[in-house]
Amino acid sequence: MHTFRLFAALVTTLVITLPVSLQAQAQTQAQTGEQWSEYDDVFEDGARHANIWQWGWSGIYATSLAVNAYQSSEASDPDDRFDARVGVVKSALALGSMLTDRQPHPAALAEYERLKASGDLSGVQALGLQLAQAERERRGWGARVSSLVVNGVAGAVIAADGRESDGAINFVTGMLVNELQIWTQPNQASSAINRFQPANLSLGPITIPGEYALHVAPQQLGATWRY
Repeated sequence: MHTFRLFAALVTTLVITLPVSLQAQAQTQAQTGEQWSEYDDVFEDGARHANIWQWGWSGIYATSLAVNAYQSSEASDPDDRFDARVGVVKSALALGSMLTDRQPHPAALAEYERLKASGDLSGVQALGLQLAQAERERRGWGARVSSLVVNGVAGAVIAADGRESDGAINFVTGMLVNELQIWTQPNQASSAINRFQPANLSLGPITIPGEYALHVAPQQLGATWRY
């Protein structure tokens, strides 16, 4: 009789515990799948955007180089020929920069796929943070220094030719184009950085690893934590 009660208690425990365990496992798998889906979007969209941006701006500068090269010898106005020669130098430098300073997103996608294949979620999180940092640096003031120098020298050369207003227009136009180039760069990782911010929740002696996200709306500020 004692053996029967023990067996019955064991069966009852299994009946109660097994569905709960299976449900928890299913929830964990669903959360993990959702995490990978979010990372897929960030790295794949970033790489796609980077390629479009790279080839698009390279095409713009290559076209500008060709037009200025033609105008430098064929324009009827001597001032236009002079400005075109300045434009050739600026376009060549910009095109060279596009071809040598590649966006980090395609390489990050390749690394992400390797980490995903091994199931290294913490490595993917670190990679996302690194990519976001690279995006912020490419939008920082350091990214404007070279353009400031090139456009400043170009504007000064034209101004030294006796056309100060044309030199100022050349400088401002060049800086505006560079600003447009900077702000059309991919920023998927920076936009999603809060979703991938690691955090630990401590409850006495227990520490639960997870992630937190900040949500900012016009009249609302909130936060979500998940594990």
